[in-house]
Amino acid sequence: MKHFVGLDVSMKETAVCVVDEAGQRVWEGSVPSSADAIAGIIREKAPDLERVGMETGPQAVWLWHALRDQSVFVDCIHARRAAAALKLQANKTDRNDALGLARLVHSGWYEPVAIKSFDRYRMRAVLTARERIVRMCTTMINQIRGLAKTFGLVLSAGKGQVFEQSVRRALPVDVVLRDLFESLLSVLSSLKNQRRAFDRQLARFAREDAACRLLTSAPGVGSLTAIAFVTAVDDPARFRSVSDVGAYLGLTPKRYQSGEVDIGGRISKTGNRLTRKLLFEAATVLLFRASPSIALKQWGLRLNARSGSWKARVALARKLAVILLTMWKTNTVFENRSSAA
Repeated sequence: MKHFVGLDVSMKETAVCVVDEAGQRVWEGSVPSSADAIAGIIREKAPDLERVGMETGPQAVWLWHALRDQSVFVDCIHARRAAAALKLQANKTDRNDALGLARLVHSGWYEPVAIKSFDRYRMRAVLTARERIVRMCTTMINQIRGLAKTFGLVLSAGKGQVFEQSVRRALPVDVVLRDLFESLLSVLSSLKNQRRAFDRQLARFAREDAACRLLTSAPGVGSLTAIAFVTAVDDPARFRSVSDVGAYLGLTPKRYQSGEVDIGGRISKTGNRLTRKLLFEAATVLLFRASPSIALKQWGLRLNARSGSWKARVALARKLAVILLTMWKTNTVFENRSSAA
């Protein structure tokens, strides 16, 4: 008799449900949310294990790797798709969710989410932390500008050292306000120092990673974009067609078709937001700053003249993603030829 297991994972406890080949409940219960406890109960209650399924979530990555280390092979199901199946139940409880996941795994009507290696997640964590620091710097600058207006201080345009110098030139005589602005500038300086430290660390990652070194040969693609793309894709072999990477990163338009209705919308914006943003920035650099001799830029300029800047940059970002995946799969550097564009 084959057994199928569903796991509803929470911070402290995990609801476990085992069903048989007919989808009937064999055993259900709760165990502590640790890999040892979950693997132990699965071996005990599901000796003829066929598949295990759980939703994606904050703890999915480490639990997936930890269970695999104990020879318990788990499929991660996208939470949005799992939610559609679990809504069929009248009552939402952890036990019912585990049962629904077990029956979903038994049916096989799902596509497992690819879980990346810990090395890729480590690089992604540093990249995400840097992005948060950049946002905090922008927020701090805006706060200083807004606070200065309250007291009639007009700051000149600029950023970086120019901004800090303009703030110090405009400091009032009031000791309380001077101390206040100096404290805010000190916090801003600390954030910038931390951002520079992350930049050095990411530059080292890009130098040491062969895939990142390869992708940076493409025009407009720097170390940040290469790291974002590599950590988002992880394994290029899982894409049967290189054109699928555009949809994976949310750079393809949504579509609603039913009967005589056929509506094409904007891009789906699914997938990783930071990777999509960096590819869009790379497309902007390629379109407006790169050498005119690049065939890919010429393609973008023709689209820009026909459809406008925004659509041209989105299309160029999608095409750039396809080219980067092709370079990675074939292990070839970027070549400025019409066939490459």
